[in-house]
Amino acid sequence: METFFNPTSVAIIGATEKPGSLPGIILKNLIDMGFNGKIYPVNPKYTDVFGLRCFSSLLDIQDEVALTVIAIPAPSVLDVLKQQALKKIQHSIIISAGFREMGEEGIEMEEKIKQVAIENNIRILGPNCLGVLDNYTNFTTSFLPWERVSKPKKGPLSILSQSGAFAIALLDLAAQEGLGIAKMVNYGNRIDIGESTLLPFLADDIHTKVIAIYMESVDQGRQFIEAAKACSKKKPIVALKVGKGAAGIAAAKSHTGAIAGKYEIYKAAFLKSGIIEANGLEEFIDGVKALTMQNPPKTNRILIVTNGGGFGVIVADHCSENGLEVPPPSPQLKEKLRNSFSRFYVVNNPIDLTGSACDKDYYTALNTCMVESDEYDAVIIIPLMAPQGMTEKVVDYVADTMKLSGKPAVICTVGGTFTTKIKQLFEERKFPVYPSPERSAKTMSMLLKREILKREHAHTSP
Repeated sequence: METFFNPTSVAIIGATEKPGSLPGIILKNLIDMGFNGKIYPVNPKYTDVFGLRCFSSLLDIQDEVALTVIAIPAPSVLDVLKQQALKKIQHSIIISAGFREMGEEGIEMEEKIKQVAIENNIRILGPNCLGVLDNYTNFTTSFLPWERVSKPKKGPLSILSQSGAFAIALLDLAAQEGLGIAKMVNYGNRIDIGESTLLPFLADDIHTKVIAIYMESVDQGRQFIEAAKACSKKKPIVALKVGKGAAGIAAAKSHTGAIAGKYEIYKAAFLKSGIIEANGLEEFIDGVKALTMQNPPKTNRILIVTNGGGFGVIVADHCSENGLEVPPPSPQLKEKLRNSFSRFYVVNNPIDLTGSACDKDYYTALNTCMVESDEYDAVIIIPLMAPQGMTEKVVDYVADTMKLSGKPAVICTVGGTFTTKIKQLFEERKFPVYPSPERSAKTMSMLLKREILKREHAHTSP
């Protein structure tokens, strides 16, 4: 698998400087990213492309080629793959569309390609895909210009997606939410390589800490479960399963040729393999964000700290709906808090610091309840920034105290321009921030689910 992400050399089939050309954009993106391997443009129409010598065919390249990237019309792909077989190139990313997703004729072409690949030990990613992005090797096969898609920073999240559009949208959203990306893989029609092959690879990848999967179907049911089970013991996996109903199943088939199958089977498979399933895009992004920034809580005992009592009540309601306990502090802990706070503050759970709060009050509450006490294993913090006593220092107070506690925290911020600045500061310190009490509580429950699933599968065989 390493060759697909860090090839020593790559041949771009169909390379050109023609504006809007897929292989041309792929080549330019690869150059612009600073890829250090050898690049061989292939196109009989040119002698050079972007300053690189261009070859008429694969067979004209005298050097060894590790990987081909094929982005030419579907009917021409088979001939290129036959050349690849003669040259004994064992890895290929087929970007080209027009196969299984187009019906019988496309299925027939795809089967011929598959047969050639099997006979010649060629591993294939695709067809009908974007291919890969590796932020640590500076390798990409994306055909979308970086000025249209936010180039993500390096980070711990790896993305697996059947849908190219979803993969690109997720890269954009990741950049917007401050999430760093390790790898992205879009495998489209999945003629060969899919989740069952990629999960074991990512399980051992030193840069990947969390895996996000957009899924229309799986490639090999039993192998997928076993691969996911082994991987989830090491790293959290969050899945967004689409094609749950009749309309979605039909859409998936016309999109990537996927047979989505019955949702109940997938739901059971996720539970068996330790995958956290997200219900919708928002929950998917929120959960991935939290898991990349915070560790899961040990138990479901949650503290809520706010300077807006109404928001605390809303969070408490949603905690209860999501399997989180919001127990009151013990008499001893209440007494410690009363001795530290103004008599106007509500010493309970939620702790309501009221509109009179200042930023240091958050330090006092968190230090007392999360550092000096073991009554709570996680906290949802709602700092409303309108009161005069609330400044940017609240970020430092929260971050320093939670670091001492070793426990996870989720932040809820509601407000305008100044609040947005506070959000950015929190996320720079690796705290996930959400704009509503509902999403904050739901995300905390997803963090907890990771801990529960990890424990359930800790002693099972891979």
